[in-house]
Amino acid sequence: MKLNLLRIFFCVLAIFSALPTVNAQGYKIKTIVIDPGHGGNKPGASGSYSKEKDVALKIALKLGEKLKTDLPSIKVIFTRKKDIDVDLYRRAEIANNADADLFISIHCNSMPGHNKTTKGTETLVAGSHRLKEQDAAIRENADIKLEKNYKTKYDGYDPNDPATFIFLSLLKNTFRDKSIKFAKLIQTNYVADGKRFSRGVKEQGVLVLQRCGMPAVLTEVGFISNTLEEKYINSEKGQNEIANAILKSIKTYKKQIEVK
Repeated sequence: MKLNLLRIFFCVLAIFSALPTVNAQGYKIKTIVIDPGHGGNKPGASGSYSKEKDVALKIALKLGEKLKTDLPSIKVIFTRKKDIDVDLYRRAEIANNADADLFISIHCNSMPGHNKTTKGTETLVAGSHRLKEQDAAIRENADIKLEKNYKTKYDGYDPNDPATFIFLSLLKNTFRDKSIKFAKLIQTNYVADGKRFSRGVKEQGVLVLQRCGMPAVLTEVGFISNTLEEKYINSEKGQNEIANAILKSIKTYKKQIEVK
């Protein structure tokens, strides 16, 4: 297992060293991949009446339509457009194969048990997770257990092995700063546009982000376990506000990093 992970590490370094800098002259954002979290037999978190996979898909589709209207020059690709299962490795693969300039994964947060008061939005980027954040990273990566032959696909990766997370934290890529910049914009706009409570930007060992060769974020749009937030993220008003906040973030990010 360690040998396989080492091979991945050095391959990633070689690939990233050959990539052009994102600030190269004439750089433009041409392709964005939108990833509705979970799907099919992986429903994600559940609220009192809704499932994460359904909320994520509705918001993702709204964001895609808004992008096509406001930024028609940008190609929008979805990892899924209906209720189907897409393996985590395939989600990143879709973005990498499309030479995407930005990867946005949409999810809902949840608290266990009878906790219905925790609220807020947060946006994750790939990076070395802190020990207190390990549980959250493990929960996001746990979906690979439901995939066939996951040990083969992920080169022996075990979502329950802390040593694996320590090693994966070394796989930081050259797009870390851009991911953080974009994530901060999303959180700022959640607060400004929807008056949401922000839980901030966090670096975690989320596998789908670690495998993306471009700036990538996973945004948690609210707690489906919170009665009021579940109602909000299922409403047309809430979903449109969330999609608009992300769209606004894309527009600002685009202006900040594009070089004419």
